[in-house]
Amino acid sequence: MCGINGIVSKNKNKEKLIHEMNERIIHRGPDAEGLFVDEVVALGQRRLSIIDLSDNGNQPIYNEDGDILVVYNGEVYNYQALKEELESAGHKFSTNTDTEVLVHGYEEWGYELVNRLRGMFAFCIYDKDNGKLFIARDYFGVKPLYYYQNKDVFLFGSEIKSFMVHPDFDKVLNKEMLGAYLTFSFTPGKNTFFEGVYKLEPGHYMVFDLKENTYEVFKYFKLEFGKTENSYERVVNEISEMMHDSVKHHLISDVEVGSFLSSGIDSSYLVSMARPDKTYTVGYADKKYSEIDLARDLTDRLGITNISSKISKEEYMEAISNVYYHMDEPTTDACSIAVYFLSKLASQDVKVVLSGEGADEFFGGYNSYDDHPYTKLPLWIRKMVAGICKILPKNKYTRYLIRRGLSLEEGYVSINRNFYDDELDDVLKYKDYLKNKDIVKDTYLEYKDENELNKKLAIDIRYWLADNILLIVDKMTMAFSIESRVPFTDIEVFKLASKLPREYKIRNGVTKAALRDAAKKDIPNESYKKKKLGFPVPIREWIKEEDFYNEIKNTFELSIADELFEKDAIMKLLEDHKNGIRDNYRKVWAIYSFLKWYEVFFLEEKH
Repeated sequence: MCGINGIVSKNKNKEKLIHEMNERIIHRGPDAEGLFVDEVVALGQRRLSIIDLSDNGNQPIYNEDGDILVVYNGEVYNYQALKEELESAGHKFSTNTDTEVLVHGYEEWGYELVNRLRGMFAFCIYDKDNGKLFIARDYFGVKPLYYYQNKDVFLFGSEIKSFMVHPDFDKVLNKEMLGAYLTFSFTPGKNTFFEGVYKLEPGHYMVFDLKENTYEVFKYFKLEFGKTENSYERVVNEISEMMHDSVKHHLISDVEVGSFLSSGIDSSYLVSMARPDKTYTVGYADKKYSEIDLARDLTDRLGITNISSKISKEEYMEAISNVYYHMDEPTTDACSIAVYFLSKLASQDVKVVLSGEGADEFFGGYNSYDDHPYTKLPLWIRKMVAGICKILPKNKYTRYLIRRGLSLEEGYVSINRNFYDDELDDVLKYKDYLKNKDIVKDTYLEYKDENELNKKLAIDIRYWLADNILLIVDKMTMAFSIESRVPFTDIEVFKLASKLPREYKIRNGVTKAALRDAAKKDIPNESYKKKKLGFPVPIREWIKEEDFYNEIKNTFELSIADELFEKDAIMKLLEDHKNGIRDNYRKVWAIYSFLKWYEVFFLEEKH
């Protein structure tokens, strides 16, 4: 929907600074700008008009007395029901926006407001009389929110890049995140690659006391798992009903809604339920990496339009720096660039798109959730085998057995783990990085009594989904001024999915079993059977080609690479991959992505 910014400071030029911060994120909301400035607080918002397209919807939006106001990014899908409840309680509305529900909801329920919202949101409510800022982020982190404090200046916003216009922002690389990034494939948890910049974590809110110039962070939502007593067949019907309800809510809009479409179950299910006029797919010249034909088969059967394009290697390479500019932080997930092109394609027609994120993490969709037979051996046996392998020559087999000798808590940090601890020691010259186990230990402690699948789901929902997948979709769609909506990542959908036992999620070797059977009711082809692919990208092959290889090799020559990495080790990863000795593309891409991101934010003048 838009982007927000905020400054707490007694500096006299706050109005100029908040406007400049807004300009940095104008791509999030090109339709209008809203500002509020007083002696201590400056709030800014860039609007992408989706609900109530009139100027009445411009922000900030105030209560009747003008002593409470809000800037907000997101969509509250149950706002109409909340509005009726608030009007019955005597509140007077002056707009048809979902935004105004936040103001009156805060008056009625205070900080408990967040527990009544169904949607995606990052907002700041300014309670002028009480001298408080109430800053909140949605349950799963669909919408981003960052904050920073330097002495007497506090900043918050939808994107880190807006902080960089402020003279009191010190742009310093947070080297401590390097090990975690290389392991997780993104920057996990509340820390970022910018020293002093933090994410407000999903399911949390912050109260900033303007009199004391201090803040306190509160957790208002916890992932909880239960167990339904309902039969498998009844659960399948419940999922079908809930997903239709979620899609109905996510289609609420005063502008046209389109949809991203791959050939997999998640987006195919959404499209089959929503039946949007337009769907969007990207692919590549190599058929092995293109889902265009399969996507078009679905839309032909549904009688709707599919618009597609093929990404060339040259286009992909050219987009890399711009992608990392919009991401704010590096990710090793190569699909980010595919989503960038997908968003560019969709932005030619629509302002809103549906996307399938959250289905795998809620319903058990990743292949690794179905345990390998070896991991079912008692841990003490696997530890013993691992101990023997540690003294043997290292190869892919001994390394596999060593890693499978770790407990879940020691070894599992992400669905897409890249480097292991021993590999970090080989490639990193900088050794004082934050340890992976220290990042996830609180989550494992919180879910210590859950089964292994639920522990994995808790880790992946908190880190992989929030800090990578949802972030990619938000930042890439917003780069082209369109809003992504994720009907699977919905609080009501989660409440249902969280009660499913393992055998309803992983059934006879089939992942996401109950969801697949629910989707079968609506999908007119066999997409519901398709195994998880994500957005396949031919990087593995491209790295071996001279132009891409030379680009990466030259990037590995940057001085920052020599400062942080063991140059010989990372060059060997690249050479071994090019020469077909070992498949190192994910590791090579991770290092390259970090260096390209560093180049964008620390070496280029405009940043």
